[in-house]
Amino acid sequence: MRCVSSSANMNNLSEFQRDLLYVIAGMDESYGLGIKEALEEYYDDEVHIGRLYPNLDKLVQNEFLNKGGLDDRTNLYTLTDHAKQQLQERREWENERVEWLS
Repeated sequence: MRCVSSSANMNNLSEFQRDLLYVIAGMDESYGLGIKEALEEYYDDEVHIGRLYPNLDKLVQNEFLNKGGLDDRTNLYTLTDHAKQQLQERREWENERVEWLS
């Protein structure tokens, strides 16, 4: 079992990085341009690749994402078990604060 750094928690991520995780969680095949398009639909604005790929790399480095190859030119990003756990904990934390919405 790998040790995940203490800084690898959802509360230490930027809003953009959290949005990346949520977008990837909802995709069947999460590759860079597909992630970019999904974010642009949500943000209703262009997401520059100079912002996208460094943040994806940071999430890989902090063990939220696995990075593999879809083909020779395309990287595929998948959530780690750690990321899934962090997303679940975040969801529970959010739900506790907005119970009145349900």
